[in-house]
Amino acid sequence: MHKTLYIVFLSVLFMPLCVCGQTYSDVLGGYMVPISIYGGDTIPAVSIREIPVYPPIKEQKREKFYWKTVRDVKRVYPYVKFVGAEYARIETMFDTVQDAKTKKKYMRKYEKELLAKYTPVLKKFTLSQGKMMIKLISRETDKTSYALIKEFRGGFVAWWWQVFAKIVGADLKDDFDISKREQDRIIERVINLYEAGLL
Repeated sequence: MHKTLYIVFLSVLFMPLCVCGQTYSDVLGGYMVPISIYGGDTIPAVSIREIPVYPPIKEQKREKFYWKTVRDVKRVYPYVKFVGAEYARIETMFDTVQDAKTKKKYMRKYEKELLAKYTPVLKKFTLSQGKMMIKLISRETDKTSYALIKEFRGGFVAWWWQVFAKIVGADLKDDFDISKREQDRIIERVINLYEAGLL
């Protein structure tokens, strides 16, 4: 008897969801979802996003690095995504432009615009955030910052920026490789959690 009442209660509770999915969505401002029909029953087919799960960090030194990485990734990641999108856009544009002089002229103008717009923001980055940006640009574009500058602005400009980076304690040739470096694996973990909206 108790089991029968339980089944009746659940049926009454979920019947509005199954019978009138569209009305339910309109009335409550919910989402329209695809449906599947199994043996005469209409069931919503909802995809659930994947959530990364990692073991806890137990070492104090690694945990300190983890939380510093969380802070730095949150600060620089939006700019890194911008760099990745702009890199893809310029690469596509340059596929149609063959003249090296035109490319060089465009890149000089573009560099001035970017420096004018983003220098005030970048000046507020800490050294560790600057290093994180260099590393994440490598992750985003599969090229080091040095290689990108050399590709678009030439070897001398890349060398000059590398000298400047070395003076302040960074390295434009720093790459991102989770197969070789424990710190890069932690950075990848933080990015996955950040992109999943869990940080």
